[in-house]
Amino acid sequence: MAGSNRVRSLEAKKMNHMRRFAVVGVLTASMMLALGSGPSVAQPRAHVYLLRGLMNIFSLGMDTLAAKLQNHGVYATVHNHSEWQSLADQAAAAYRAGNEGPIILIGHSLGADAVMQMAAYLGAKGVPVALVIPFDGTGSYAASGNVGRVVNLTQRDYAYMRRGPNFHGTLVNVDVSSDSNIDHITIDKSARLHARAIAEVLAVVGGHRASTPGPAAPHEHNGATAASPTPGSDSSGKPAEAAPTPAKPANGAANAIDAVKPMADSGTPVIARPEKSSAVSTGPE
Repeated sequence: MAGSNRVRSLEAKKMNHMRRFAVVGVLTASMMLALGSGPSVAQPRAHVYLLRGLMNIFSLGMDTLAAKLQNHGVYATVHNHSEWQSLADQAAAAYRAGNEGPIILIGHSLGADAVMQMAAYLGAKGVPVALVIPFDGTGSYAASGNVGRVVNLTQRDYAYMRRGPNFHGTLVNVDVSSDSNIDHITIDKSARLHARAIAEVLAVVGGHRASTPGPAAPHEHNGATAASPTPGSDSSGKPAEAAPTPAKPANGAANAIDAVKPMADSGTPVIARPEKSSAVSTGPE
């Protein structure tokens, strides 16, 4: 009788061990499935900072442009020019945390001045800026060494941007002063210049876009207004063509639309409308 009880006890212990192994196996399989199906490590998101000019009332084209960028799946926020330093601190922290990049800066009037200052400030912090697009700034600024590309849209020859001593990117001053439909108040609202800016941005951001293209609901975040669609904004969602690279025809003009002439620093091209007959080619942008 005692032997029979001993056998039953051993069998019970074996069954308990088997149950434990089964539970451990199920838990292990569940964990592996959870890890395998979980989200991958998030990639940095491109962020376009758009800065308005004086009093937030003369630069509403920045809001329209931001909405168009959102429709292309690009995260864009609109701010007042006076916030540029605090925005740069936030951008630097987000970049170092691996949450943000590439960083793109666009501004109008005093906002155009501010994006050049913001880029230089980020450079002092060791943070790269992929693209800066000033819309008709109030003065001339040197591009800092951390900037990859500057496309300066202006109708003032005294507001051409120039190369800083450590700048190794590309810099183009796009002079639209011969376009009678554009002045300082309207330049930020020009559909033609919006299309140019969007093409430049899309050429930079690549796959670093928001997860779902399309307009986002407006919200406030640390003083930033996330763009929402405005009447008349582009809602097609179709990506713009990459930033244009001028062809170089036999007659020496940069292309049939824009001609290029050298600037005083003998290296910064200026794009002028074709009716400026003094323009000569210095090669592609």
